[in-house]
This record gives sequence, C-alpha cells and structure tokens, in this order.
Amino acid sequence: MSGSVAAAADDPSPRPRGSQGAAIHTPDGSEIPASTLMDTLLMTDFKLIINKLRYDIRCHKKEEPSGEHMTELENTKSLVHRLFTILHLEEIQKRRERHLMAKIDHLQEQLRPLEQVKAAIEARSEANTSGLLWAGLALLSVQGGALAWLTWWVYSWDIMEPVTFFLSFANSIVFFAYFIITRQNYTYSSLRSRQFLQFFHKKSQRRCFDVEQYNKLKEDLAEATESLESVRRSLRLRIQGEEASEKN
Repeated sequence: MSGSVAAAADDPSPRPRGSQGAAIHTPDGSEIPASTLMDTLLMTDFKLIINKLRYDIRCHKKEEPSGEHMTELENTKSLVHRLFTILHLEEIQKRRERHLMAKIDHLQEQLRPLEQVKAAIEARSEANTSGLLWAGLALLSVQGGALAWLTWWVYSWDIMEPVTFFLSFANSIVFFAYFIITRQNYTYSSLRSRQFLQFFHKKSQRRCFDVEQYNKLKEDLAEATESLESVRRSLRLRIQGEEASEKN
C-alpha cells in the first residue's frame, strides 16, 4: 500500500504480538468496506486501525494528464500499432485468409439446402409464368379471330369499326391503370418479371423459404469472397516485392 504514515496511535500501550483486528475509516470516522479496491482506496486519505492503534494515511494525489501528454501518448500508441502491423503483416493476412475461407465454407454450407429449394421454386414459378403468357396469347388470338368473324361473316365493317375503337380504348385504360398501380411502364418484359416474382413469393411462403435470410447469406458470401480476393492479392504483391528485392 502506497502512502505515508503521518501520526502514530493515541494509545501508548505496547503493541501486542500478532494482528487481533484491523479496520479502515475515512477521515470523518466512517468505516470503509473491506471489499473496496486498492486503487479506489488510495485515491483519498484514510485512517488505518490495527489492534486499536490508529494510523493516518495520506495518499499522494494523482495528477491529471495534460492534453499535450495525452496527445503524445496516443501518437506513441499509434506508432507501436503501425510497427506491430508491419512486422506481423504477413502472419495477420494469412490468419485472416484462413478465417475468411472458413467463413465462406460455413456460408456455402448454409446456402446449399436453400439453393435447392430456391431452384425448385424458380422452376415452378417459371412454368406458371410461361403458362400465363401462353394463355394471354391464346386469348388475344381468340379475340382477333372473333373480331374477324364478326366483321366478315356476321356484320359489316361499318358496324364493327366502333366496336374495335372502344375495344382499343379499353385496352388503353387497362395499360394506364397498370402504370398507376405498379408505377412501371406496360412492357411485356416488365409484366413477365412482375408476374414471376409474384409466383415466386407465393410459393416461397408455402415452402417456408425465407427470402430475406437467403439474400443476407448471399450478401455475406459475396463480401467474404471479395475480402478473400483482396487479402490474396495483397499477399501476392508482397511475395513479388520480396522476390524483386532478393534479385536486386
């Protein structure tokens, strides 16, 4: 315990052999618990009582470090960290490479069953989307055939012309409604993609396929793979630099 004894005890009787009791009090007489840490105890003055003998302990006040000293300390820490990194860079990079390879293996193992479920859902969604598109083509073909039959065999063009006009106008209304609802232009590619995604998400819910988890694993795998390539590139450049230095 650091500190200086300022005064001896009040009791002039000779000290008995061995310690029969000890206590620590604050200068105002309050007892300090025995569980108090030494660093905390030495921050202020206190009274040490051993076998009814009282000792006044005065602790040296710790000076607060100045801003200049703290800046110098931080610069020293940064310098030591840079030196350590330079001296152990290859070891650190190899350790990181092993860590990234293990992480990639773990992510691929988690993705493997999800990829199988996703492939099955995509195949089924693709089949449903293609079937829907073929059904649309068949419907348009039937509509065109019906209009031709009504025009040339049942009625005349004078009668069917207003019908075709309002039919085209109705199609324009449908296309405009599609844009308002989806905020996308009505094109066959966008319509197909949207319908495929609808089928995919519906079947994913039925198969309990977590799309968010799958996307998160794919993002983590891509990030880990990119980091591994960066580490390996750095190792290759370091080896090439060492070989060039040895040749020179």
